[in-house]
Amino acid sequence: MTQPFIRDVDIREVYYPAPTLPETFDRTVLPVDKPEGCSSFDVIRRLRTFLDVRKMGHAGTLDPLATGLLIILMGQATRLMERFMHLPKTYEATLRLGEATDTYDADGKVTERRDPSGIGHEDLLRARDRFVGVIEQITPAWSAVKRGGERLYRKMRRGEEVVPPKRIVTIRSFEILERKHADVSFAVECSSGTYIRSLAHEFGQVLGVGAHIVQLRRTHIGDFSVNEAWTVEGLQKAIRGRGA
Repeated sequence: MTQPFIRDVDIREVYYPAPTLPETFDRTVLPVDKPEGCSSFDVIRRLRTFLDVRKMGHAGTLDPLATGLLIILMGQATRLMERFMHLPKTYEATLRLGEATDTYDADGKVTERRDPSGIGHEDLLRARDRFVGVIEQITPAWSAVKRGGERLYRKMRRGEEVVPPKRIVTIRSFEILERKHADVSFAVECSSGTYIRSLAHEFGQVLGVGAHIVQLRRTHIGDFSVNEAWTVEGLQKAIRGRGA
């Protein structure tokens, strides 16, 4: 008889970082390192090609451009979704000064170009300080956020006018790591629901030169790290290796 699954179970009891495999995937939480160029749901589609699990979901969407930690919940463990969704997130990213885009990242159309050569390190620090703490953030129009029951990016594809909603988020830390010409690397710890694309866009607005994200990687969800995550290929190889 199957043991009932308790929602307040210790997550670590059902969490399997690489290279540990569960005996069964019916009540399993897996950290996966999402590659660039695919959607979060594409990762689930790939997992379903070699895992016989009917229920599967992820806790926290990553943009196609982004890489990094994606928490995959399987079977009865999907009941733990909310416990992951509200955990803080940590990202490492690179923005490009001098160009704003309509998607706030490198996949979009350039909407503004300005010379960023006059921006110094102290300017970066002053702009950064304006975004630490509780802030109001505008959601990207090109996003999966729903308005009127429909995702915004679908409205944008049809050429409809979209007024992106605002949300209150918390930036716990915002560290400037490095600058190479127009590219600025940074690390952010933030509340769930924060858009790093929006943060980069608004950062560029404050500096007066525009900016967009060119690289984005999620390194942590709460205390869970991408350093212990599976790659899709690595997981598939491990399962084949044990004859599952």
